[in-house]
Formats: sequence, C-alpha cells, structure tokens
Amino acid sequence: MNLVRRFVRRPGRLAAEAAALLTAAVVAFPLYWMVLSAFKPAGEIESSEPRPWTPAPTLDSFRRVFGQQEFGRYFLNSVVVAVAVVIASALIAFLAATAVTRFRFRMRTTLLIMFLVAQMVPVEALTIPLFFMMRDFGQLNTLWSLILPHIAFSLPFAIWMLRGFVKAVPEALEEAAYIDGASRARFLWQILFPLVLPGLVATSVFSFISTWNDFLFAKSFIISDISQSTLPMALLVFYKPDEPDWGGVMAASTVMTIPVLVFFVLVQRRLVSGLGGAVKD
Repeated sequence: MNLVRRFVRRPGRLAAEAAALLTAAVVAFPLYWMVLSAFKPAGEIESSEPRPWTPAPTLDSFRRVFGQQEFGRYFLNSVVVAVAVVIASALIAFLAATAVTRFRFRMRTTLLIMFLVAQMVPVEALTIPLFFMMRDFGQLNTLWSLILPHIAFSLPFAIWMLRGFVKAVPEALEEAAYIDGASRARFLWQILFPLVLPGLVATSVFSFISTWNDFLFAKSFIISDISQSTLPMALLVFYKPDEPDWGGVMAASTVMTIPVLVFFVLVQRRLVSGLGGAVKD
C-alpha cells in the first residue's frame, strides 16, 4: 500500500525516470548492436532476418582485426595524437582563459567573439585550406598534420568553457596569495590550476573524443604513408564496396570504443563537477 501511495504522489518523478530510461535505451542500443554484430558469425550478420541475440557467438571478427599487420600501429598513432591534443589544448586553453579573464587589454571582446566565430565554421569547409597549409609546411603524411588542426579546433570551445571557471575564482584569493609572497606563476599553477581542473577535464573529454574518432583529417592529410594512419582508417581495411566485412568493421569499432570508455571511467568524477561548473571558493 505504501509503495502504491508513493507512486501516486510522485507521478512527475516517475515520468522523468521513465523518460531517462527510454533515452538511455535509445542511446545504448546502437552500441549494443555494434558489440553484438562483432560477435556474430558472418552468416548471421548478412541474414535478412536479424535477431537481437546470437546463439553461436564467435571471436573470428576480432581475430581478423588483430591479425591485421598495421592495426597495432594505427592504435599507437591514435593514442599519440589524442594524448598530444588533449595535453596541448588543455594547457593553451588554460593560459588563454586566464589571460582573457584576469587581464584588461585592447580588443579583448573582439578576441572572444572571434573564438565563437571560429567554432561556428564547419570543419569540412576548412579541410581543403588546411590541406594546402600542411602541404606548404611539409607536414602531410605526418602525425603533426593531425595534431595541429585538432588543437586549433579544440581551443575555442575550451577557452570559452574555462573562462567561466577562471572567472568564478575570487580575485580576493589571488590578492591574498600575492600578499603571502606567491609569485604570479606560483598562483597560476599551484592555486588557480587545481581549482579549474574540473573544467579542464570536461574540455579534455570533448577534445579526446573528437580527435580519437576523427576520420576526415586522417583521410585527407595521410595520403601515401599508411604507417602514419590512425585507428579510424583501419575500418577501411574491412570495408570493400563489392564485399564489405561487416563483422570486421563492427569488431574494429568495438575496439575503438574501449579506450573512450576507459577514459570516461578515469575522469567521470571530475567530468560531472566540471560540467556542473563546480568551483569551490
């Protein structure tokens, strides 16, 4: 009886929970189908009557993925590019957000507006100009041709997000640090940096995901040297127009998803506080 009364008294909460569960199911279903297809035999994947389960799971698709000669190299390249972009963009964004928040200089507002405008430009519209730029710099077929553009595209969002975190830190805290004899560099790295770390983690997650899943730049800038390719390019090995290996594609996609999940697990606490804008005085 008490349980029935509780349900009657909280219809709004029940509706919200049901909507949340439905949304989670819709979001998780493609991931479930990807993993399921990776374990299905080839005959089941190509069947005209797909089933949401498999009576005979197999690891053949994963064996084909890990049997590719360059797969390990692709994985290592993706890790190098993603880690470099995350670290570089986080440090640059932190310094830039501090500068535009704590210092007064000419055209500061114009600079902030330019950050927003840069974020509004589609990546596809800049791919060809970036290609010619990397060609002129002699960086085609190198990992730098992937690292530098992703840093540039990650910075506008990161700077705007970190600007709110830096602004939330009281200026009285900075003045107290200077009175106690702390230098500007010491305040920056030992006091301000830990306070805005949740924001840095939140921006790093977005930088990591966009870099890790990038296919456009990897396909455009890595032309002939396949040893410099990243993990998304491994999907092309299994996708052939006349006879695509969908099991291999799904298995490779599953392997690509694992590092993202691990990264989320490692930073989930700081990510939640970062998205909530939690900065303690």
